[in-house]
Amino acid sequence: ALHKHSNALVDVLPPEADSSISMLRAEEKPNVNYGDIGGLDIQKQEIREAVELPLTHFELYKQIGIDPPRGVLMYGPPGCGKTMLAKAVAHHTTAAFIRVVGSEFVQKYLGEGPRMVRDVFRLARENAPAIIFIDEIDAIATKRFDAQTGADREVQRILLELLNQMDGFDQTTNVKVIMATNRADTLDPALLRPGRLDRKIEFPMPDRRHKEYLHAQEEVKRIQSVPLVIGQFLEAVDPNTGIVGSTTGSNYYVRILST
Repeated sequence: ALHKHSNALVDVLPPEADSSISMLRAEEKPNVNYGDIGGLDIQKQEIREAVELPLTHFELYKQIGIDPPRGVLMYGPPGCGKTMLAKAVAHHTTAAFIRVVGSEFVQKYLGEGPRMVRDVFRLARENAPAIIFIDEIDAIATKRFDAQTGADREVQRILLELLNQMDGFDQTTNVKVIMATNRADTLDPALLRPGRLDRKIEFPMPDRRHKEYLHAQEEVKRIQSVPLVIGQFLEAVDPNTGIVGSTTGSNYYVRILST
């Protein structure tokens, strides 16, 4: 902490006073399972093979003598289930779930971004087994070019630190990295090479059959919740108030749902 007038050093603040560090905490176990995600059977199988199985049965890979994937890239249009599937795989393991967004690494001061990358991987090692989920990775991992501004050079330093951290831990640390993007074609080839993001999982736009399946799932959830909602409505109504058919319509139903 500095004096507000002389800028002289007054005290050393604890790490908790740094907003960038306090932001980096392992989240609670996500309350999302595979059954909550409609369709995506192929994607579920691939993420289980690449992330869940190495975390829960690492000894199988050791016996066979092969290395499990270190990282997974999930790519596809927005809203196709990438984030939900990352939460689901964390739910089905005992791993700590550390979620960050790529743009959060771009800080106001030079050097803060690479330091945050180191902090994320340090936090994962301390809480191993752990899953690091970096959403919108294209914010810091696009193809490199001759940087003209200080901001561009800082983003490239963040990417270099990310590559260095991914190379710096071995398979026995039980840390898996999942990254998601809507623009896989813009990512730097160094990030996509084997040994970093070994598995690429595509999330396409749902076709007609998939949309019908999703709609049917939502209808089942809505129908199952109707008795509970009606029960809440009846308990909330004053017994001395007369109720006719017109008062039990959608307005009351929506009101209960919004509470």
